[in-house]
Amino acid sequence: MTIITNTTIVIPCYNEEKGISNSEYSNFLNNNPEALICFVNDGSKDNTLGVLNVLKAKHETQIHILSLEKNSGKAEAVRSGINYCNANFQHQYVGYLDADLATTLEEFIDLRAYLKGEIVFSFGSRIRKIGSTIERENSRFLIGRVVATFISNILDIKVYDTQCGSKLFTKAISEKLFEKEFISRWLFDVEIFYRMILLFGREKAIQKMLEIPLKLWVEKGDSKVKLSYGLKLWFDLYKIRSEYNKIEKQTSNPNLS
Repeated sequence: MTIITNTTIVIPCYNEEKGISNSEYSNFLNNNPEALICFVNDGSKDNTLGVLNVLKAKHETQIHILSLEKNSGKAEAVRSGINYCNANFQHQYVGYLDADLATTLEEFIDLRAYLKGEIVFSFGSRIRKIGSTIERENSRFLIGRVVATFISNILDIKVYDTQCGSKLFTKAISEKLFEKEFISRWLFDVEIFYRMILLFGREKAIQKMLEIPLKLWVEKGDSKVKLSYGLKLWFDLYKIRSEYNKIEKQTSNPNLS
């Protein structure tokens, strides 16, 4: 049976037994009957699946669980979830959000308001400014700014925060952006922007995306990304840039392929 809904939210989960707030999810679903949440259990080794089943029992029609046998990384968990939802649900919008709800579900769902006209992709941004509360360790904030500035430069677009895990798409564009596997397990957000550029050209892609400063973002718990990834991060960025630049050149000049 095809399920009809307005917005589907994909939540990748890996060993989130202690990080999932049942009350926050329940309150949101009670207040937003048009929304559906698809949890992707990414081969968790703890009792994540048990916790999700308890939550699903309270919201049978609004919660679905996709359980992957082996841990595949956030990129593939999100991609699998979005493709599964597009195949099984009728929705206008689909996106993904981190399980710890550093960005609230309420603020995430507000991203829908910006998906109109030419805009097909809206995303949250952790901009520290007057009127917002962005709670993040200073060390992570500084490292994040260095990485974000580098990413903005290689993409050649003025984007402040590509890595915030709060992104929403129209169903039509999500089917194109998540069709193929990603190169990186963690930096797939960068690839999403590259894929937008390949689909529309850089100038047109900029007109189809909108970055929304978040009012509230609170860092919770430990990152699932190991410290050792600090070095691999730069290697992944190099691979991503090389591969997509090659594709972009082949697209603009078919004789090179």
